[in-house]
Amino acid sequence: MAIASDRRGRGALRSILTVGVLIATSGGAALAGEATEGQILQALTPKKPLTRSLSMTPPPEATTNPADTRFIDTVRNRATRSLSSGERQQIATIADQRPSIDLEINFDYNSATIGAQAKSAVEALGRALTNPDLKGSTFLLAGYTDAAGSDAYNQTLSERRADAVKHYLVEKFGIAGTDLVTVGYGETRLKKPDAPLDAANRRVQVVNMQNKTAAK
Repeated sequence: MAIASDRRGRGALRSILTVGVLIATSGGAALAGEATEGQILQALTPKKPLTRSLSMTPPPEATTNPADTRFIDTVRNRATRSLSSGERQQIATIADQRPSIDLEINFDYNSATIGAQAKSAVEALGRALTNPDLKGSTFLLAGYTDAAGSDAYNQTLSERRADAVKHYLVEKFGIAGTDLVTVGYGETRLKKPDAPLDAANRRVQVVNMQNKTAAK
């Protein structure tokens, strides 16, 4: 199947990448396949602390650093394009330690409009984020592009795509906008740096940045 890149100058071509999901596991492996509500929910649910009798350190996603919480609160309701490079980096550092899932979402070529083939994945995401098990969470929607096109163009495109997913979730599922933080990384954090034009780089990462019910 041919895959159109994000490079400008190809007329009315559309991106035809397959809607898919990569779920990171504790062993560093990934489970590939079409996104489902259950998979998304499982990936975004923080692991509960292990019992003390096991004498093991609980996984990092079981707790939330108060300083991180204060920082996340400062970026709520911020326009995606208003974030500084330093703030984007700080968000990425926090996100690296939190439960996350990568969604390869189909967008029309050179557009932030969610493609028809991506609707099922975004719908599954919406259902998962409104599940009672994730009540009280704050989610990061991080947009990424491949390396085609200029840095500035890709940065803007990644922001627009993250915003598009947020708007869909707010309008269709009634999720509070304050619970969805958006950021764009353009081509700066390629999932496959050795294959900069690979479709896997064109993604929206969803991260559970805060979960107030994780300690249950």
